[in-house]
Amino acid sequence: MAGKSRTKTRKTAPRGKTRPQPLRWVVRRLCWAGLGMVGLAVLAVVGYAVLNPPTTPYMVSEGRRLGQSVDRQWVSADRMAPVMLRAAVAAEDANFCTHWGFDMKAIRAALENGGRRGASTISQQVVKNVYLWHGRSWPRKALEALLTPAVEAVWSKRRILEVYLNVAEFDEGVFGVEAASRHYFGVGADALSGTQAARLAAVLPAPRDRSAARPTAAVSRRANSIRDGAATIARDGRAACFEPD
Repeated sequence: MAGKSRTKTRKTAPRGKTRPQPLRWVVRRLCWAGLGMVGLAVLAVVGYAVLNPPTTPYMVSEGRRLGQSVDRQWVSADRMAPVMLRAAVAAEDANFCTHWGFDMKAIRAALENGGRRGASTISQQVVKNVYLWHGRSWPRKALEALLTPAVEAVWSKRRILEVYLNVAEFDEGVFGVEAASRHYFGVGADALSGTQAARLAAVLPAPRDRSAARPTAAVSRRANSIRDGAATIARDGRAACFEPD
């Protein structure tokens, strides 16, 4: 219509819409994934404080390699000869009752020795055997370093030792002290003598190369040392954290 001017209106983008930010989306998803992994780790640590691990990644891999089920029978710490618990500590982790998962004194000694001697505690070995995989790698070591203090905080020392003795390998395809006792000596874990317990503990660093039933001279010497060590920690109180009152 004449006399009236027409004005053009500028279209504006609807409010509330922003440009997609892929980096923020990735970060958010990573955060949720991280929280999920932490939650699963917490459940695993808390769960195994009261529930017995049905198997471990290493047992599964060994069963596949051998083409048959591994020999393993769970037994509670109350049904293990007390000397077996002391022998394991004397052999693998004499300061078990005094550390929080890492034996800093042993770590310093290992570093001074050029890393040729081990400094892994029983708690670290439990974490590796129950939750992780074998082999030397930085990712596994990092996870082990994170999970070990958590296990120490939630589990009792007696529980840590109980699980350790039930998942440790004592011979090819033979896991746990009950199966090992019957395999080597024909008795249950509750009937082990001091010498038998020391011999079982003596094969733990290299179970496929050592025999508790037919020990070499070197294994016999180590077993004698372990038996003496077990008696020592019983006398000086270093067994108090895992022995019943």
